Amino acid sequence: MDVLERIHQQVTQNPVIIFMKGTPQFPMCGYSSRAAEALKSCGVPFGYVNVLADPEIFENLPRYADWPTFPQIYVNGELIGGCDITVEMFQRGELKPLVEAATAQAPQGE
Repeated sequence: MDVLERIHQQVTQNPVIIFMKGTPQFPMCGYSSRAAEALKSCGVPFGYVNVLADPEIFENLPRYADWPTFPQIYVNGELIGGCDITVEMFQRGELKPLVEAATAQAPQGE
């Protein structure tokens, strides 16, 4: 599978996903850490991809949505932005309802 197809599959199969350096438990940069903390504070499950563990994704994700930096946060298949935008949305009270609505619409496993 082509790397852009893999990225698209991850974005569309996860209602909320962050492409970050490291993991939410062990972030490897400050921006990824702050964005993951904002998502964790919303109290909803979210997917993540450690771009440092997958060089193909690291190299090609900036082409996927024409966004040059990490982290990248997608909700319902759409890029909402990186660290600054995500943290600002959280501080304004906009992030939690957005991710709650996205995860509420997601099909639940049986």
